[in-house]
Amino acid sequence: MIETGFLITAFATLFVVIDPPGLVPLFIALTRGMSTERRRAMALRACIIATVLLLLFAVAGEAILGFVGISMPAFRIAGGMLLFLTALDMLFERRTQRREGQHPEPDHDPSVFPLATPLIAGPGAIATMILLAGQSGGGWVGTLAVIGLMVAMMLVTFLFLLASPPIERALGRTGTIVITRLLGMLLAALSVQFVIDGVKGTGLI
Repeated sequence: MIETGFLITAFATLFVVIDPPGLVPLFIALTRGMSTERRRAMALRACIIATVLLLLFAVAGEAILGFVGISMPAFRIAGGMLLFLTALDMLFERRTQRREGQHPEPDHDPSVFPLATPLIAGPGAIATMILLAGQSGGGWVGTLAVIGLMVAMMLVTFLFLLASPPIERALGRTGTIVITRLLGMLLAALSVQFVIDGVKGTGLI
């Protein structure tokens, strides 16, 4: 039986890691001048590719770790540190600067790179899927629940990408920055929790 609290935490973690609102400025920049139909196709393709990548690591991520001799507690600690670095990027605007510094080229298809990976299914999201699948505690039922949450998050991301022009006009640059900072603070706290759980898993405390 999967606890409701875990599902809420897992969904919140995926939301702050993938950061759909933060993807809005980049999507607009990368698809500037494209028709509505082409933008929709780009968003759909990027979300499908990201879903496949995250699904692979949710199902086989722990087996891959076992093959190379990495314990789950060690990966939880490393994953927490990685998520903390991502949170720092969000809090201190390095992520925003990287995103806004990219410019589209004529006839360029950004759906695979950089949209699908590393911006949607980046290292942080991959680490989060492995960690959540390991923490679900429900065997295949738990893993399927995490996958279901991930698919729901991909749908939310797709809707954000489709609604990016009106969202940008409504929020403005200041509003987008405020949301990114808030998500960064939440992600920092969640990443520390991952590290604590990893240390507990080693038996040191």
